[in-house]
Amino acid sequence: RGDHLAAITSHDAFGHFGDAYGLTFLAPSGYSTESEPTARGIARLIGQIKRENIRALYIENMSNPRVIERIASETGAAVGGRLHADALSRAGGPADSYEAMFKHNVATLLAGLAR
Repeated sequence: RGDHLAAITSHDAFGHFGDAYGLTFLAPSGYSTESEPTARGIARLIGQIKRENIRALYIENMSNPRVIERIASETGAAVGGRLHADALSRAGGPADSYEAMFKHNVATLLAGLAR
């Protein structure tokens, strides 16, 4: 478990969730899955992850995993799983309704944060 209750996601889609449940979400990009993070933004985030010993990184279902995988390799943090933010999964998948998505995301977050 890290020293700081924070999670890194692909973009800032979980702000309201974090506010409601006391979890800080940090992201290299803004609110849009289309926006690309800057090299400076990624470097700043990598520095913060190392300083605060943040261990939980997550890939979002609608985002390219490349940036999160790069951050994981440079910090030694593990990717804690895939969160659903902007779209549900296919029928029968782990997040095929809003309720299933919420349960899936909470279980995935808890598993990653418990490391």
